[in-house]
Amino acid sequence: MRQADIYIQDRFCGILQEDEDGFHFRYDSVYLSREDALPLSPTMPLSAQPYEKEMIFPVFDGLIPEGWLLDIASASWKIDPRDRMALLMACCRDCIGDIGVKPHDHE
Repeated sequence: MRQADIYIQDRFCGILQEDEDGFHFRYDSVYLSREDALPLSPTMPLSAQPYEKEMIFPVFDGLIPEGWLLDIASASWKIDPRDRMALLMACCRDCIGDIGVKPHDHE
């Protein structure tokens, strides 16, 4: 199982997991209790219930580079372009926009 910490505007908001069943995201309970908590996307509103999907959630897939930039990232880090979770964790630590991704075991 691979896990990534997800941030919105540099605030920890939840954990994305990938396992043999697919992808799972759960908002952090502390984040949900914040008055200024924002949802990741309109399709993933704030909820204590986990989100589950066989394929990576579109909001995360949209963060991954495409085209020639994907070719460079995949060659540089030796990541299969179909391994969306690995690409997400390698390429999306400091994205343009509100969402950031860090491997769960980061220091």
